[in-house]
Amino acid sequence: MSNEPATVDDVYGITRDLPQNYVERKPVDDKLRDDLNRGKHVVIYGSSKQGKTCLRKHCIDSKDQINIQCSNKWDVKEINTAILKKAGYEVTLSEEKTISGTQKIKASISAKLQGIGGSASSETSVSGSKTETTRDLELDPTDVNDIIQALEEINFDKYIVLEDFHYLPVETQKDFAIELKAFHEASPFCFIVVGVWLEENRLIVLNGDLTGRVISVNADDWNHNQLRRVIEKGENILNVKFNLNFKDELIKNCFESVYVVQECCREVCVDEGVSETQKSLSRLAEDKDATEVVNSVVSDQSARYRAFLRDFSDGFQDTELEMYKWLLYPILTTEAEELEHGLIYSDMRKEIQSEHPRGEDLNPGNLTQALQSTASLQVKKDIMPIILDYDETNRRISIVDRGFLIWIDNQDTEELLEIAGLDTEL
Repeated sequence: MSNEPATVDDVYGITRDLPQNYVERKPVDDKLRDDLNRGKHVVIYGSSKQGKTCLRKHCIDSKDQINIQCSNKWDVKEINTAILKKAGYEVTLSEEKTISGTQKIKASISAKLQGIGGSASSETSVSGSKTETTRDLELDPTDVNDIIQALEEINFDKYIVLEDFHYLPVETQKDFAIELKAFHEASPFCFIVVGVWLEENRLIVLNGDLTGRVISVNADDWNHNQLRRVIEKGENILNVKFNLNFKDELIKNCFESVYVVQECCREVCVDEGVSETQKSLSRLAEDKDATEVVNSVVSDQSARYRAFLRDFSDGFQDTELEMYKWLLYPILTTEAEELEHGLIYSDMRKEIQSEHPRGEDLNPGNLTQALQSTASLQVKKDIMPIILDYDETNRRISIVDRGFLIWIDNQDTEELLEIAGLDTEL
């Protein structure tokens, strides 16, 4: 047990900081550390709330990185501008325009604070006895060469983290994937891209020229021993001990979700009056049913999951084929244990054609197009975090929110189909 007292929220549940019961997964943590030394861009991917951000925070010191939180409304210009701001520049609009007609930006930074050398033009302002020297750069925010130049001007030497890359519009993702090649070829700067998907080569799909220039780290997988260590490390910190049967059942029924394990442990602690490290050992969950606690945690998301079914089934607009509605049919009628491994395209097509009004005449191209727009539709509908993702490489659709798997496993299938607008009788 640690000598330092801790609160339950320091240990279990979702926290802004690295949880005190963080458990290293050697194949994951060591791989990330090794990859960071290879001078390539790194992609950290996995399902929602599976520890991607914690992995990054644990393996990289905060002073060695800048963090950019991606927005669903950004294009490349906004990404590059955000990078310059986080790097220390003050960015304002310029009166000058680029060749394409977009407005240039003016990036300025204190030379004294950043240790800028060189002979570029500067302005000096005197305020009392304090003198500050600033340098202004006229930049095209869509030109990767200008961004590289600006970062080199201040001897920038940190990792650039792009969190929630999956929220960016698909076209922005493709455009920035092209920029990443330029960053690799023409500069020493390394990016860490963090996204919710289960496709190892997602960025290479967006830009084939990134082959050999990016390395992927899968943060999604948690085995039972690792999840048990998460629980037990928290026990040691809080001086508590969960019932052994409860722990076994929790791990068995969590669908390998570290988020569910963390939230269930927190709920039990709060329910039994444990708010911080105990002075004497407290035994917990002696009469708790782990399955009921898991369902309780997941049911808190019921409204969001039901809204997802309604919003996703509506698609981008009304269409005759209603493909997004029908995409949900095989998902809602498949056993959760099978769904955990994803559904391949050919199986989905057969299932949909067996019930769709067009039957065998349904054009497979319409299904493919809908699958490829799965993530962008969720972003457009403000479904955050996303629940479905399509792997174009393996032609597989996956559930990237494990809480959703648990939720649908405990719902009436007919009711779910009705929520999605599918009146098909099973």
